[in-house]
Amino acid sequence: MSLLEKIVKAKRVEIEKCKTANPSASLEKSEYFESVTRSLSKSLLDKEKQGIIAEFKRKSPSRGLINSSALPENVCPQYLNSGASAVSVLTNREFFGGSNEDIVNSRKLCDGPILRKEFIIDEYQVVESKSIGADAILLIADILTENEMKNLSALAESLNMEVLFEVHDESGPDKLPPGARLTGINSRNLENFKTNLDILTQIINKLPGDTIKIAESGIHSAETLIELKKLGFNGFLIGEHFMKEKYPGKACRKFIQEVKYYGSVSS
Repeated sequence: MSLLEKIVKAKRVEIEKCKTANPSASLEKSEYFESVTRSLSKSLLDKEKQGIIAEFKRKSPSRGLINSSALPENVCPQYLNSGASAVSVLTNREFFGGSNEDIVNSRKLCDGPILRKEFIIDEYQVVESKSIGADAILLIADILTENEMKNLSALAESLNMEVLFEVHDESGPDKLPPGARLTGINSRNLENFKTNLDILTQIINKLPGDTIKIAESGIHSAETLIELKKLGFNGFLIGEHFMKEKYPGKACRKFIQEVKYYGSVSS
């Protein structure tokens, strides 16, 4: 069994427990369920920003423990104040050390879009995402059928959340529902969790022309981001590069300053 299969198997068990402990009807009573969401797509296309989605994660299967002391309620607002277009928060507990509370606690202090990064396979998780204050969710093509992608995204949109569709290989774009607004190419192989930036150039031309294109994982320099922007990417999801530092917010600010500098030099 691959690591991805282990993650999904564990997630199915967890979902059933959550449905019993906190059913959807209860989730809909959350203070955030009727709240106005912030647009991830508009923020990524804001010409005053650099299209960076700064991610909060404590650990990962490939890296292990990355940052055990950082708190999302501190880091996420700092990301946005540093110029990030949005923040991404990993809520998977078993494999990434996250929790739903990480978004709840951040939502109170963040005025920008929050993407819930999770292995979403069930409608319950979509409702749950809205209830904890997420503005957008991630749907991963590798773990969903074409029909599941369509139905889960339709539910998210009915709750006024946006969807970032994530693909990892050349077959992924075939699963995208019509009108997919946001599509990310993850350079991290979900079978072995190794990164390969070449996959970004191999797949980008297979994405719908009007989708907002996001490069995910493996971005560690401003120069790389500038090159990806020239290829046609509008957004850039970066986590480990910031989280490995003692002060992720400061690392994000420095990175964005470097992007602005190299962008002006290369233009």
